[in-house]
Amino acid sequence: MLRAGVLTASTEGARGRRADQSGAIAQSLLEEMGHQVVWRELVPDDQGTIEGMLRHAADELGLDLVLTTGGTGLSPRDVTPEATLAVVERQVEGLAEAIRREGWRETERAALSRAVAGVRGRTLIVNLAGSPAAVRSGLHAVGSLLEHAVAIIQDRPTDHSGREEPPRP
Repeated sequence: MLRAGVLTASTEGARGRRADQSGAIAQSLLEEMGHQVVWRELVPDDQGTIEGMLRHAADELGLDLVLTTGGTGLSPRDVTPEATLAVVERQVEGLAEAIRREGWRETERAALSRAVAGVRGRTLIVNLAGSPAAVRSGLHAVGSLLEHAVAIIQDRPTDHSGREEPPRP
């Protein structure tokens, strides 16, 4: 079980003009996977604010995992990847690639996502696009990897047998 947080970047949501559906879905799916969501925030699309929240979640709260939703597109206000890259120490490109690959199965527009994933201290940070469908497909793509990734990040014993998982349909 991971101690997790969900950070939604949405200016309209932060102004109370839009419900945070993607954050709610991310929380629900993480809990269905057996993880404990102990922190959830909704902030405007502002790089400094997002950076501060990610630092808080990793450094002060000591969360194992932070999922972000929103702010990964091509709009000038979409700055979640830049905020994430400013705070992580190492990238985990394969997670972002897997999320885009899974999203591509539903819409070719998934290729326009600039989402990233990375490590800050002992915390894994993963960007998801802001639509409910993108959150579902993103967690479907990487959900089974999250505990193993965090165990490696935190230098806990893990299975490194190299055993391959069955191919996905």
